[in-house]
Amino acid sequence: MTVTDSSADTPTEAAAQLEQAVLLRRVRAWLIVFIVGLVLSGVTAFPLVTEVRWGHELLVAWGVETWLPSLVEWFARVREGLEATAADYPFIAYGTDWLAFAHLVIAVAFWGPLRDPVRNIWIIDFGLIACAGIIPLALIAGPIRDIPWGWSLIDMSFGVFGAIPLLLVRRMIKRLELLQADVRPA
Repeated sequence: MTVTDSSADTPTEAAAQLEQAVLLRRVRAWLIVFIVGLVLSGVTAFPLVTEVRWGHELLVAWGVETWLPSLVEWFARVREGLEATAADYPFIAYGTDWLAFAHLVIAVAFWGPLRDPVRNIWIIDFGLIACAGIIPLALIAGPIRDIPWGWSLIDMSFGVFGAIPLLLVRRMIKRLELLQADVRPA
């Protein structure tokens, strides 16, 4: 018996079917949130120079340098580096284009569990491994690339906040798997 099967022989089976349907909706909702986050992360990596310029101008316009000068200085430094690189070595941006593309490809991979969560739980595990990998990458590459500690913490937070919905989804998929096994004929 599957989630879409409308016949239930007993109230217990009917309750199990309802729980499966609710779990499936929740899994799909969380996965859509995760996919949208990946797509937004990817799409926003393309116009990096423009985004950093706008961010710096916004921080200056809001007077942030009076209460958080290091943030404005960092944005100014990043803006200067990106603008100089774009002017003299525009091909370097090709690296962030590939970063953006990678986010979009990973988002596509999550269509598998969106369609069939139990069968494609391995993609959730893959996502959790990727989220965990962000932390050592930021801890190792951050100091090598002269990234301020606070910015490395922000980078690491993407791994933590990305793992939270995936852990919730994984738990719900495991429950869904048990429910589906309970209603299958022997």
